Amino acid sequence: MTTQYRISEGSPFPLGATWDNQGVNFALFSANATKVELCLFDDEGKQELHRIELPEFTDEIWHVYVHDLRPGTVYGYRVHGPYEPDAGHRFNPNKLVMDPYAKEHIGKLRWGPELFSYEIGHKDKDLSFDVRDSAPLLPKCRVVDTEFGWDGPSKVRVPWDRTVFYEAHVRGFTKLHPAVPENERGTFKGMAHPAVVEYIKSLGVTSVELMPIQTFIDDSYLLDRGLVNYWGYNTIGFFAADPRYFAQADIRELKQLIDTYHRAHLGIIMDVVYNHTPEGNELGPTLSFKGIDNASYYRLMPDKPRYYINDTGTGNTLNLSNARVLQMVMDSLRYWVTEMNVDGFRFDLATILGREPHGFDISGGFLRSCRQDPILASAKLIAEPWDCGPGGYQVGGFPPGWAEWNDKFRDTVRAFWKGDEGKVPELATRLTASADCFNQGGRRPWASVNFITAHDGFTLNDLVSYNDKHNEANGENNRDGHSNNHSWNMGAEGPTDNADIIELRERQKRNFLATLLLSQGTPMLLAGDEFGRTQGGNNNAYCQDNETSWVSWNLDERGEALANFVRKLTHLRSALPVLRRGRFLTGEFNETIGVHDVRWLTPAGVDITQEQWNDTSMRCFGMVLDGRAQASGIKHPASDATLLLVFNAHYDVVEFTLPEIPGDRAWINLIDTNVPQREELPHFVSGDRYAVTGRSVLLFALRSHKLARVYHNLAEVLTDNDEE
Repeated sequence: MTTQYRISEGSPFPLGATWDNQGVNFALFSANATKVELCLFDDEGKQELHRIELPEFTDEIWHVYVHDLRPGTVYGYRVHGPYEPDAGHRFNPNKLVMDPYAKEHIGKLRWGPELFSYEIGHKDKDLSFDVRDSAPLLPKCRVVDTEFGWDGPSKVRVPWDRTVFYEAHVRGFTKLHPAVPENERGTFKGMAHPAVVEYIKSLGVTSVELMPIQTFIDDSYLLDRGLVNYWGYNTIGFFAADPRYFAQADIRELKQLIDTYHRAHLGIIMDVVYNHTPEGNELGPTLSFKGIDNASYYRLMPDKPRYYINDTGTGNTLNLSNARVLQMVMDSLRYWVTEMNVDGFRFDLATILGREPHGFDISGGFLRSCRQDPILASAKLIAEPWDCGPGGYQVGGFPPGWAEWNDKFRDTVRAFWKGDEGKVPELATRLTASADCFNQGGRRPWASVNFITAHDGFTLNDLVSYNDKHNEANGENNRDGHSNNHSWNMGAEGPTDNADIIELRERQKRNFLATLLLSQGTPMLLAGDEFGRTQGGNNNAYCQDNETSWVSWNLDERGEALANFVRKLTHLRSALPVLRRGRFLTGEFNETIGVHDVRWLTPAGVDITQEQWNDTSMRCFGMVLDGRAQASGIKHPASDATLLLVFNAHYDVVEFTLPEIPGDRAWINLIDTNVPQREELPHFVSGDRYAVTGRSVLLFALRSHKLARVYHNLAEVLTDNDEE
């Protein structure tokens, strides 16, 4: 194959394929390659038309400029070098490889032995060498034109204290949505449908956290079972969106989605996977990085570089200790912020990104790079602070500027509402943003991302409906997924017609949601939990691209009522700043102002003693958030509402005495999870006893003339006269 194109040396920067209106510059990092060939394909990526050897090698980057090429050009690479697995090198030019910096992909991976650089079944395993061409089976890369006319703001700068995350899956959220045209369901275009955006906005959430949308691969073992990698935590292209999510193959469709959400003042957070790739271990396929420069891109065993360090549990671990690999990740993040206008990132298995050869290090290359980067300074950075490697659990261990998923909040709240003993002291800590984990280095309460459920695990409905996981459909004999879910089915496993069980389950859902949305920290809601979506007890639906995972929009009366309850809670959180303070609550007495920022009460309305804290049978307590407490570093009283939260995980009614608070004696009951719909808000005075229903949450506000207008507006939102 000879080239018909005019070429010149090109530039080593920027990496990837860059169109400049006159041609395309191609630049690829490989420190150990001996030759790199650019392969050009027809528009469908089926026939290789030309090969162009990259003539220049500058600072470990191979590059060429091809004149007159245009956006839409389909390409890949063949990289030459030593095939020496024992030395960590796995070059095989018979295998086409995908550009790590590709902005768009075409085609779908088809599994076959040609994808492997060794002969499958050979007695020497990966030490053997396969000469078959993999190009017919591999997705191809495509040159893009990044031009787009944005209508909305480039960023939605929601303050952290006002942030409420909503975790959703592009395909699953719209696949069954009746307002979305059938050919747009499950796509970015469907996700941008006005009915979808309007619904999300109505919930009072501020930022949509999209599960992985970067190009990913379906594992062969799943396809063999008739399943797919539905969640998408198997990224192969860090700069491109997965083709399966486009109604039409055009990157502008995703830009239009982001623009639409920004115009609705909704932020977009991307769930990203920079810890591993689908190329697996030494027996995995050659798709991209392994064939470009295996020894640079992956962490290999120091004494046996034939083998991979597997801190991810997937077979390999990206080597962010290598400067060029780190650059790739940082370039990817900056691309999504500057070119695609996303507002932040949730990092899957983020501990790995902070791990250096000696272990997790907050001064390591990736975390240090993020901290000083002026572009990422405007983005929200959220860590999943654990992995399966040594020292992998790092909740609270990330540096200032980061937020973290807080599984301690999840597990403690679940255990408390299940009725476990001795959970009140720890729950008090979790309700106040887990200061034991995050109150260091000037970090703020928002650093704790609180959640009850997420994509991995039970949905909220299933949390109160199943004692055990039911993952048989995954084809692993129900061995996959966590078994310790802190769940309780209330007396029947799965769906039931028992009215008492149904009533208790609905109240428990409201208890969980109220605890989540009325706690200090940053709440995250799983899409569909607001109306009781079920996965039939499957707590690991990673491979279920079907009705198990898709959100059903056939809401019954209970689902509608629960969604309205969520709207009330998010409105309360927005209207009452004391629910989202920027300082950690300590409970200490402020001599200057003369108040405690938080007090913990027994049902008698008095402060809990140390002896009572040690009582493992305690299941009912109150929490007073004093609106006069210092709200910032400036030492003067605030003028926010004073609130009383009451949590009762006891099975029976508990009489709770409303406490005396200086300033006023009148209390308004804003929320009672036992009475989710009311025509008016009841009023009480200090000393009154309120019969707290077993397993319920209450929210009271102390009356204040300064806040009369706030309470009037709340009454209009929280009562149901206009819903009859």
